[in-house]
Amino acid sequence: MGSISIPDPGESTQPSFDEFQRQTSLMTSCTLLWKELSDHFTSLEQTLLKKSDEIKDKIKTLDTETKASLASLEERESTMENSVAIALQKVEAAVKAAAAVAGAGSSDEKEDKPDVDDSEGLLLKLKSFCVRMDSLGFGGFVSSRKKEMESMRDQIPVALAACADPARFVLEAISEVFPVDKRKVCMNDLSWACVLILESLVPVMVDPIVGKSRVLVTPSVKKTAKEIAEQWKESLEQRGGIETVKPPDVHTFFQHLLTFGIVNDDDLDLYRKLVVGSAWRKQMPKLALSLGLADQMPDMIEELISRGQQVDAVHFIHEVGLVDRFPPVGLLKSFLKDAKKVATSILEDPNNSSRAVHLAARKEQSALKAVIKCIEEYKLEGEFPPENLKKRLEHLEKVKMEKKRPAAAGPANKRTRASNVGPMPPAKAGRITNAYVSSFPAPPTFVRSPSHTQYPAGYSVPPPVYGHGNRSPPTNPYAAPYSPEAAAPPLSPPLSYPGTPPMSYPTAYGGYGNGMPAAYQQAYYR
Repeated sequence: MGSISIPDPGESTQPSFDEFQRQTSLMTSCTLLWKELSDHFTSLEQTLLKKSDEIKDKIKTLDTETKASLASLEERESTMENSVAIALQKVEAAVKAAAAVAGAGSSDEKEDKPDVDDSEGLLLKLKSFCVRMDSLGFGGFVSSRKKEMESMRDQIPVALAACADPARFVLEAISEVFPVDKRKVCMNDLSWACVLILESLVPVMVDPIVGKSRVLVTPSVKKTAKEIAEQWKESLEQRGGIETVKPPDVHTFFQHLLTFGIVNDDDLDLYRKLVVGSAWRKQMPKLALSLGLADQMPDMIEELISRGQQVDAVHFIHEVGLVDRFPPVGLLKSFLKDAKKVATSILEDPNNSSRAVHLAARKEQSALKAVIKCIEEYKLEGEFPPENLKKRLEHLEKVKMEKKRPAAAGPANKRTRASNVGPMPPAKAGRITNAYVSSFPAPPTFVRSPSHTQYPAGYSVPPPVYGHGNRSPPTNPYAAPYSPEAAAPPLSPPLSYPGTPPMSYPTAYGGYGNGMPAAYQQAYYR
C-alpha cells in the first residue's frame, strides 16, 4: 500500500503575490500585442482589398477606353478614304473656280472688286482673295478692317473653304507678321488679325465625317508649321526672353500650335511660363487647358496669387473649377486691399508730389473696375455685394471730373481786352523768355509812327518819340489812353506831319524808339 506524503506545515504551497502580478502583467501585454497585430493585419487586408477593387475598376475603365479607341481607330481608318475623297472634291472645285477667275481676267470688274460696304460684299471680297490664292492680299485686307472683326469672324471660314489649300494659304497670309514681323514700319500690332485667321481655319480643316477629333492637315504643311513654331521660339530668345514678349504675340503662338495640332509635350514648361506672364489676357485660361496644362493649374494659380494678380487667378479658378480650394471672394478683397496700399504709398512718395493724387486715384479706380466686373461675370453678388464699390468708384470719378472743369472766368482772361482795338497778341507771347520785364517808366501816351499820326495844334512831342515805325499794328483812335494796341484820341485842330519824318529813330532797341525793351516788342507782335 502506497504512502501519502504530507506537506510540511512550515512550507508555503501557494505562489507569491509578486509572481501573480508578474504573470498578470505578462498576459495583459500579450493580449494588447495580439490585438495590435490583429488590427494591423485587418487594416492591411482592407487596404489590399480596396486597392484591388481600384485596380479592377481601372482595368475595366482601361478595357472600355481601349475598346472605344480601337473602335475610333477602325472608324477613322474606314472613313479615311471617304474623307480624302471629299477633300479632293473640294480641292478640285476650288481649282476650277480659280481657273475660271484667272481665265476671266479683268473682264468682270464687279466680281474682282466687289462692293464691301455690306456683309455680302465683304464675303465676296474675301472669297475673291481665297479663290485666286492671293494670301498676302487676303492678310492685308483683313488687317485693314479691324472694326469689322466680329463680322469677319463668321465670314472668313466660309471664304477659306474656297481655297485649294486653306492651311498653306493661312500660313502665307500671316507670314508678314508671324513668326517675326517683317514690316519695315510697324505702325500697329496685327496679332489680332493673325489670331482671327488661325481660329477661322480650324472649322475648315475639321474632318467632314469624323469631326473635330481629326484635322485634315497634309504632312508637308504640318512640317512647315513646326518649323515656324521653332523659329518663333528662337526669336523669343533674341528679343529678350519670356519676360519681354508681348501677350498678343504669345496668343498668336498658342493659337498656331492648336490650329495645326503641333503641341509639344517637351515644351510644357515653356507654355506654363508664357501663360503666367500673359495671364491677364482673357483667353489664357482656355488656351492653357487646350495646351495640356490642366495638371499644373493649381500651381499656376498659387503663383498668380503670390504675384498680386488675384483677379487673373479668379479667372483661372473658375475655368478649372477650383472654387472650393481657392475662394474667389477672399482673393478679390485681398486685391482691393493691396491696391489701396499701393495708392497710399503713391501719396506718401515725395517724388510724386505733383501727380500723387491723380496716380493714386487712377490705381484705385482700375482695381475697383476689375473687381466689379469680376463679381458680375461670376455672379458673386451674394457673397460680395458690389454696391459700396460702385459708390466709391462714382465718388472717385466725380472728383476727377471736378478737377477737369475749367476755372471760373475772371481777370485771368487778359487777351479779351484787344477784342475791339485790333488784332490780339499770340497766346504764347507771355511765355517767351524775357517777355516785357521792363524797369522803364510807362510813357504818358502811346503814339503811332509820324507818317500815320496826326497831332493837335500846340501839342509838343517830348523826345524821344514813342512809335512803331512801319511795324506798328492797326489801332483804334477811340481806345482808352496808353494801351499797346491803341493810340491817343485825336484833338482838333489836327496837326499834320510831312510824309518824311523829320526825326531820326534810335536803334538801341532794334529800331523802335518807344522807350520799351526790344524783348517786349518781339514777344508781343511775333
